[in-house]
Amino acid sequence: MRDDETPKRLIVVGDRVLISPEEGEERTNVGLYLPPTALESRQVQGGRIVATGPGTPMTEPASMDDEPWKIHGPDVKYLPMQAEVGDYGLFFRKAAVEITFEGKKYLVVPQAAILVLVREGTPEEVEE
Repeated sequence: MRDDETPKRLIVVGDRVLISPEEGEERTNVGLYLPPTALESRQVQGGRIVATGPGTPMTEPASMDDEPWKIHGPDVKYLPMQAEVGDYGLFFRKAAVEITFEGKKYLVVPQAAILVLVREGTPEEVEE
């Protein structure tokens, strides 16, 4: 098989998520209402999360040395992501980077730019 025939896939790194964007409307497909000011200035946008990175890499406090930016060994630990594949995310548009992969438009967004997530199903724990 030649290199140009090998299937390609996107791998999201760090604390970023890959979002299939929803075009701006007053009411999103998941029922969130956006104020006209948010739509006019394009401050926020929503979309379905299609992939997430592993999270923020963390080092063990005991393994800190003169060069803490180096991650030693294969046992890299990550601070897990709140966003999950299938969630609907509302995020700051300015933080998003638009890419096109195999003819489809996606947005790469850092988790810190996500304002809210809408997740299907019932919550695992109900706090009273």
